[in-house]
Amino acid sequence: MTPTPDKVSRLSSRLDRTLRDAADFLEKAGADSPRLTAEVLLAHACGLQRYELLKILILSPDSRLDRQSLRAARSFFARRARGEPTAYITGRKEFYGRDFKVGPEVLVPRPESELLVELALSEARLPAKVGGKTRFFADFGTGSGCLAATLSLELSENWKGLAMDDSEAALRTAMDNFRALGCAADRLLALLGDFHAPPLPPCSLDLLVCNPPYVSEKEYAGLAREVRRFEPKHALVPGRGAEAAGDGANEEAKGTEDAFAVIRQAEVLLRPGGTLLMETGQGQGKILAGAADRRKWAVIRVHKDGAGLDRALFGKLALC
Repeated sequence: MTPTPDKVSRLSSRLDRTLRDAADFLEKAGADSPRLTAEVLLAHACGLQRYELLKILILSPDSRLDRQSLRAARSFFARRARGEPTAYITGRKEFYGRDFKVGPEVLVPRPESELLVELALSEARLPAKVGGKTRFFADFGTGSGCLAATLSLELSENWKGLAMDDSEAALRTAMDNFRALGCAADRLLALLGDFHAPPLPPCSLDLLVCNPPYVSEKEYAGLAREVRRFEPKHALVPGRGAEAAGDGANEEAKGTEDAFAVIRQAEVLLRPGGTLLMETGQGQGKILAGAADRRKWAVIRVHKDGAGLDRALFGKLALC
């Protein structure tokens, strides 16, 4: 049962007691990592970084919060107890060591998606077997832009990128992040577009990355409350399920409809020897690998995450 708001309003203004009471409040509300969450939210309320708050707590444990900070903290704790993700309350989320602006128009970046970055960087360091000096990547369904920005900043300067999304609100958030992180405008372009019909010519990409919607309606019903209530459903559940898979589609294949579309696009848009990296759902790796036209792909394999679950599809187009 979620604690009542009046319990939040009775929080002490003393720093150490506020944190202790807030952590207890959030734990009873079912929030994950209640102490860490309390620290992050209280630091945000005070306009501090978490490490700055902890330093004050250690050096001056008797410190008290001013009225404005305490009022903000109470509001943040109550919102988190109702299930709102911490990242939406603070408006920030770390990804691959960088701070990204986020909001309810985009998914909260997950650390699991960093596997796509690691695989992309490993592949990009290999010498190009075909193509010119400039190499091109695209991030389909960019959302917050965490993948596109990270790749643009981590890859060498001979790479240029395209971040595409069909949501104007998401694309505005991505562009805010590109500017804030210092992504060079001549190396990373944001584009409004649908990855089912991307406005790109054939054989124009060396690398395609994508974290498509891959949750079936059945799986969506079982997701955590905070995901279902606050994160954008269209970024989680394919919107063209019946159209792509048919009403009689195998239950195991449901949720993969958009991923199938990405594979088809990759077979057209990638240059010979180009690479596809796509995040997948649990148990979808074999289905997606089987959907690839083996006459076109030199390599198709599934990478698992630290928990041993399917996490990414890696494909390398044949040279001819």
